[in-house]
Amino acid sequence: MQLSRQIEPVYRELADTLRRELGDYQAGDYLPAEIRLAARFAVNRHTVRRAIDELVSEGSVLRRQGKGTQVLERPLIYPMVAESAYSQSVSALGHGVEAKLLKRSNCLASRDEAMHLGLADQAPLIELQTLRLIDNQPVSLIRHRFCASRTELLAAYTGGSLRQFFAERDVPLTRSFSLIGARLPSREEAGLLMMPRHLPALSVLTLSRDAFGQPVELSQSTSRSDRFQYQVIT
Repeated sequence: MQLSRQIEPVYRELADTLRRELGDYQAGDYLPAEIRLAARFAVNRHTVRRAIDELVSEGSVLRRQGKGTQVLERPLIYPMVAESAYSQSVSALGHGVEAKLLKRSNCLASRDEAMHLGLADQAPLIELQTLRLIDNQPVSLIRHRFCASRTELLAAYTGGSLRQFFAERDVPLTRSFSLIGARLPSREEAGLLMMPRHLPALSVLTLSRDAFGQPVELSQSTSRSDRFQYQVIT
């Protein structure tokens, strides 16, 4: 099979072809060796390498030294509705989900945080930082902030779904709103999520309320855009 070499650089045309063919692979499979791809498409290995670089930068494949180019998982689609809980929704799709508590700290509310949580400026907050793993792979880093009055309740939390933790204590939470954006991860975030710093991360600010409509939790999640996608359902 030969490429046209007409409309765009050959390596980009080859990248498009390889991208379409990724659907024929399972996560964890390896692409054919570069020399085999070069022979198949009648191009040199440098062209193949540049085409694969395109897929690597997108997070579709990963080069493993001494092994080859491995196909990565397709992005997981998370349906975002008011009552949805991260862990339960992802588990229902057949994936193993784990939430690790990384840090517990105290802080003061910024003006925006105070407005969302119905508190005074500089009101004391308790912050929990959790790392979400799907099938043992880090996907999301979440910063949860609550009014300091919840400190005693949250003292028993050691990991797992916070939504379920509150529900088991008769405080069911419902998502009030979510603001979705994208940005580059910090060095710390990239390290925890095991992602390159040039790859954009999805950022979601979410306010959750209790059954009486009172604001309880303001969370800020940072997720790998190559592993995670949000589906907004209305």
